[in-house]
Amino acid sequence: MFKILEKTELAANIWQMRIEAPRVAHSARPGQFVIVRVDEQGERVPLTISDYDPAAGWVAIVVQTIGVSTKKLCALGAGDSIADFAGPLGRPSEFVSEPPESLRTKRILFVAGGVGTAPVYPQVKWLHEHGVQADVIVGAKSREMLIMTDRMRAVAGNLYIATDDGSEGYKGLVTGLIGELIEKQGKQYDLVVAIGPMIMMKFVAATTRKYGIKTIVSLNTLMVDGTGMCGACRVSVGGRTVFTCVDGPEFDGHQVDFDEAMRRQGMYRSLEQRAEKIAQERAEGHVCKIGLDK
Repeated sequence: MFKILEKTELAANIWQMRIEAPRVAHSARPGQFVIVRVDEQGERVPLTISDYDPAAGWVAIVVQTIGVSTKKLCALGAGDSIADFAGPLGRPSEFVSEPPESLRTKRILFVAGGVGTAPVYPQVKWLHEHGVQADVIVGAKSREMLIMTDRMRAVAGNLYIATDDGSEGYKGLVTGLIGELIEKQGKQYDLVVAIGPMIMMKFVAATTRKYGIKTIVSLNTLMVDGTGMCGACRVSVGGRTVFTCVDGPEFDGHQVDFDEAMRRQGMYRSLEQRAEKIAQERAEGHVCKIGLDK
């Protein structure tokens, strides 16, 4: 069992949990993820690592209550434990293997959308600790949905906020802010890393292609078992089929077939809606006699 050391509400229906997991914390690198299972009957939930401390032995995850399993997880509190916390899984961010001297010559921009801010933070923090000051855009629908901005500001070279309704920072989409930084403020970037909703990453990649900037995206939301055995996370990158969990989760954004990826993601959304309906009926005392709730 893995103990929840701390639980903090970051925004409506978005929680951060620090989990006691010394072995995972010791091996974790930016860009990787874990598989969480609340109890013996729970489903496997892939969650990106949002922070970690090898010395203290904890790993932080950020969870948005969307489906049955995430609601069950977020119903737990500090002092409770979860059954499984497997990881770190996936490949670390590409820049982790680069010499710090080389990284310091690069101009890097991170674009985080919504809960995607969580996996961006450890990457920017790692770069900061190695003397690299990256720019960061954090986007959300409104000020109330922004998360981790204070922590991000402490490690970013420059932090830019974009909200759809203009309640904080730039009014509009993150793609518009990218254009403004480059065209109006004279910013130049060698690399863009975008993590957030699939549709956001698709249009960020389309925007950066116009400027000829290498772009990395994270397809962490497609994963199921996290080991490459189920094949559910397969996606086309550069015309080749890859598995998000073992070949990624980060890929060249200009090579990803986003339309295919979003179709696959939509299939999972339908299954999650069915699971939520079954859980609701069970809670109300309904017992299916013919096995349709399996």
